Amino acid sequence: MEFLADADRRIFLFLNSLNSPFFDEFMHFMSGKIIWIPLYLAILVAFAFKYRRKFLVLLLVIVLAATLSDQVTLHLFKNAFERLRPCNEPSLKALVHLYNGECGSGFSFVSAHAANSFNVAVLSLMLIGRRWYTIAILLWAAVIGYSRIYLGVHYPADVLCGAALGSLIGWSMSRLFFAIDEKLLKKKPWFSRQT
Repeated sequence: MEFLADADRRIFLFLNSLNSPFFDEFMHFMSGKIIWIPLYLAILVAFAFKYRRKFLVLLLVIVLAATLSDQVTLHLFKNAFERLRPCNEPSLKALVHLYNGECGSGFSFVSAHAANSFNVAVLSLMLIGRRWYTIAILLWAAVIGYSRIYLGVHYPADVLCGAALGSLIGWSMSRLFFAIDEKLLKKKPWFSRQT
C-alpha cells in the first residue's frame, strides 16, 4: 500500500507541475459547478424529447443517481478514509501548484467532482446512445477529473476511484430505468386491455 501511495504522490507532483497561466484559467473554469448548469439542462431537454411520457420516471432516477453519487462519495469514502488533500499534506504543501492559493477543505478520497461528472456522463450516454455524444461526454468528464489534479486538490487515485464510482452508479441507474421501463412503463393500462 505504501508503494501505491508513493506512486500516487509522484504522479500527482508530475501532473500538477505541468502548468501555465492559460491552463490555470482553463482548469479552474472546467472545475466549476454552476458553469455546467446549461449542459445539464440541455441533457434533460434531450431526455424529455426522447422519452416523453417516461420522462418523469427518468427524472426521479436521475435525482436518485445524483443523490447516491454525492452521498456515497462523502459518507462512505471521504469521511471513512480521511485522506488529506495534497495541498493540505504537510510533506507536499510547498511543492503543490495551486490556482490563486485555493486549496479547499474536506478530505480527498474520492473526488466528488470525478464521481459526479462520470455519473452524469455514463448515465446520459447509456440513455442517449449516440457515438459522438459518448466520446464528447466522456472527454468532458475526464477533463474535469484531470482538472482536480491540476488544481492541486486531488491525487490521481482520488480521481480514478471517483470516476469508477460515478460510472458504476450511472450505469446502475440506467439499468434501473430500463428495468422499470420493461416491467412497468411498457405495460398497457388495465382499462385499455381487451376483455
